[in-house]
Amino acid sequence: MKKFMMAALGGTVAGALISTQVAAPLLAQEASKSSSVYEQLDLFGDIFERIRTDYVEQVDDKKLIEAAINGMLGSLDPHSSYLPPDDYDDMRVQTRGTFGGLGIEVTQEEGFIKVVSPMDGTPAAAAGIEAGDFITHVDGESVLGLTLDQAVDKMRGPVGSEIVITVVREGTTEPFDVSIVRDTIKLTAVKARTEGHTVVLRITTFNDQTYPNLEESLKEQVKAAGGIENVNGFVIDLRNNPGGLLTQAIAVSDAFLNAGEIVSTRGRKSEDSERFNATPGDLAEGKPIVVLINGGSASASEIVTGALQDHRRAIVVGTKSFGKGSVQTVMPIRGDGAMRLTTARYYTPSGRSIQSLGIAPDIVVQQPERAPEPSEEESAANKTRSEADLRGVLSNDSMTEDEKRQAEEERTKAEEAAKLRLEDYQLAYAIDILKGLSAIAPETVAEAAPAN
Repeated sequence: MKKFMMAALGGTVAGALISTQVAAPLLAQEASKSSSVYEQLDLFGDIFERIRTDYVEQVDDKKLIEAAINGMLGSLDPHSSYLPPDDYDDMRVQTRGTFGGLGIEVTQEEGFIKVVSPMDGTPAAAAGIEAGDFITHVDGESVLGLTLDQAVDKMRGPVGSEIVITVVREGTTEPFDVSIVRDTIKLTAVKARTEGHTVVLRITTFNDQTYPNLEESLKEQVKAAGGIENVNGFVIDLRNNPGGLLTQAIAVSDAFLNAGEIVSTRGRKSEDSERFNATPGDLAEGKPIVVLINGGSASASEIVTGALQDHRRAIVVGTKSFGKGSVQTVMPIRGDGAMRLTTARYYTPSGRSIQSLGIAPDIVVQQPERAPEPSEEESAANKTRSEADLRGVLSNDSMTEDEKRQAEEERTKAEEAAKLRLEDYQLAYAIDILKGLSAIAPETVAEAAPAN
């Protein structure tokens, strides 16, 4: 027993000696690092003072310090930035769903401003701004060299005022100018409608109202359809949705999942890592879902898409998403401003990070260019003739009047579906998928019986 205790004690003493020998250089190294940091801060102070005293014009100390902070945060990644008090107030207003501006979500790439997506029903969308466009000039002034916040400030202005932005678009040979009149942007987070037996839920942003709007809109459409048994499925349209609040992305995902992980976030610190799981309850009551995405679907949109895709709860249709897989934390700081800092990456339930990669749809469907309307002569020339158009045709005596009326109604529905393909091919494709699924498993939708 004594030998065991001695050996243990000897081990402890030896361990202490080794720890001391290793710790000494480490402590010296840390001291050296601290010294280097303080030297750099002294350098910053020297440069600041030299600018204040020797620059050709008098400078605003506050603006100079804000510029230095912006430069420091901007060097980290495109999404970290300093928010002066006015910008911080604007951001808090935006998450509530109403703000003034053009109606575009932007990021910075290679010094220029890149459009993540135009928002539905805004001046930018009406002017034809598209996801992926680069803005190079604002009112004739180049944005190259400006921070993202500075460029955004240039695009802000009084409601009703005009702005001219210069756009570079892939597939066009020359930059072109677009004139836009600023307006108050009122975002309706969710717009719902029913196409045939399919409920279409268009989610435009993830703000404080997104989940409440989603739940209310979905229930209204199901009620109008006569109950869930008359719905063959749901389309969740996330195209050109730039994202927003993480909490709302989790709530929307949870709305269609009964269990399992929704998303996890992993930061540099263990306390910045979290895992979010679904709770029981599915607003769609198990009905099939198709999610629509494109290059303007970013951040919170990708969280929802990734969660539903990984759980095989939805078929994802469209084109590859934007690929913003990072989480920003807004931290209030002294002076009523705030710091937006990237603190974590997020991961879909299967453990994949979509940072810079995006989410690939299960079925790739491009949105074709809108074809020009045919002239009356072209329409007449392309009109097909049938047996019913022939002179002296025999009548169909095998159908009752009710059957003929029902056949005519089905033909009208088919023609309406064809119109939708011309207006929005991707949406029509998604609806066709749900029609096909209900045809294979007819119990998923009970066709409404014709009235007697």
